[in-house]
Amino acid sequence: MQDLKIWEEKIKNKIKASSWKQFIETRASWYPLVFNKRKIGISRYPETKRSPQIVENKTFDENIDAHTKYGREYDFGKNFFMNFQELFLSIPLGKTFEISGKSENTDFADTISSSKNVYLSFNVTKGNENILYSLGVKDHIKDTLNSVMVWDNSEIVFNSVGIIKSFKIFYSRYISDSNNIWFSSNLMGCSECIFCEGLQNKNYCIENKEFDKETYFKEKENILKKKNEFYSYFEKLEKRGKNYGSTKVNGNFIIHSENVENGAMIYQVKNGKNILLSGYNYGMENIYTSLFCGAKSECYGGIGCGLMAENIYNSFGISGGQHLFYSHACSGGCSFLIGCIGLQNKHFCILNKQYSKEEWYELADKIFASMEKDGILGDFFPGELNPFYFNDTMAYLIDDSFTKEEVEKEGFMWRDEKIKVDIPEGAEIIYAKNPPVLSYIPLIKGDSQSGAKAEGVLSDYQGFDENRNWKINPEILKKVIVDNDGNYYKIVPMEYDFLMKYGLPLPEVHWLERIKMGFKF
Repeated sequence: MQDLKIWEEKIKNKIKASSWKQFIETRASWYPLVFNKRKIGISRYPETKRSPQIVENKTFDENIDAHTKYGREYDFGKNFFMNFQELFLSIPLGKTFEISGKSENTDFADTISSSKNVYLSFNVTKGNENILYSLGVKDHIKDTLNSVMVWDNSEIVFNSVGIIKSFKIFYSRYISDSNNIWFSSNLMGCSECIFCEGLQNKNYCIENKEFDKETYFKEKENILKKKNEFYSYFEKLEKRGKNYGSTKVNGNFIIHSENVENGAMIYQVKNGKNILLSGYNYGMENIYTSLFCGAKSECYGGIGCGLMAENIYNSFGISGGQHLFYSHACSGGCSFLIGCIGLQNKHFCILNKQYSKEEWYELADKIFASMEKDGILGDFFPGELNPFYFNDTMAYLIDDSFTKEEVEKEGFMWRDEKIKVDIPEGAEIIYAKNPPVLSYIPLIKGDSQSGAKAEGVLSDYQGFDENRNWKINPEILKKVIVDNDGNYYKIVPMEYDFLMKYGLPLPEVHWLERIKMGFKF
């Protein structure tokens, strides 16, 4: 019998040899960025033969201690992934993913932990509040909309990317330890800057030129009157984030890290390769081929693994724990699991079946040996097991060069039709921008309001009043908006209040398109 450490090293070596494209295809394809309408409500899982049974998140949590009843013997007549799939399809999982830690008013969000008032957002973890249309938000963030990667006690962030320890950041990229920043990128330790790039410890700057305080605020007032230019200003920003406070790294926006190859949006990581949106303020070490990783150390092929987890291998949705292999949605300090799903504070389990320590080591050795013989030891779950449509996941968001033929050949699913949108009967529909020659909405196949007519545009509902104060007509809350690509969205009250408070224009594109803007790097 081989020592467990030998098997771990073999798995590590296989994972460390992965290319960036393999990482995106195999791991990021397990992270969906859409919500599917199911009988139970919205869900991360589309209704296909590959999808698990789904229940309310509360039901999943209440029954988590009973998930060992789904435990089963390992069948050596089938390969490991077939064994796992049978378990995956038998356990009722939460309709969305809620990590350990109670949250409030987060029904329309996915991968949430200890947060409040989160809407149409993904991966929002640890003490956040009032988060809309955002991705990768963690560690005590407040009042953030339309943003990607906002970390570590940031507040009041709008349409921005890569924000750390900062507040009042608007339409900007890669900002750290700064405040009151507009239309800028790659700033650190700055305050009151507009149209700036690559500055450190500067104040009252416009286009990298420093002004006296009085002149600066006069210029700022004039610039912020041009509301219709705000999104174009953002689009013109430098897309690449500089790496600072780091040594021996290559990639995009790698902060206070060391020895990282192929990283993007990384914070305090030592030793790693092929990592995206990973890091934590306590520092992490030896992170490879991982996405949304907050593990303390030794995370190989992990997706959404955090809370001081260690020695995690090809697993997803892990909260704490050690020595976990090919497992999902396990929390509460589990250890020594192989192919387990939905366990809490369990140890020495395989396919959710409990074993003694001695039995576990003996069976683990046999399973890893059979996987090695089958040539799959260290591989991630194959495309045939993936329950999501590839083009609805982060994989396609990051790299849209993947083709339908290419991914279907690898066993993944591809969604051909647009997701059906249910427009309420009698809804008042308006255009985001000036309508085309035809006065009918470019409705997508399957819409319940096929042929519905749109009247008006966003500009009819916003503008300066006679006192030159920016106003948005609250009637916009009653409208359904259609953008130029035929995507529908609404303005919600929390969003309206934020836009009014900070003098911001109504968004002209669907909320998911706003998130996608953050991945142009």
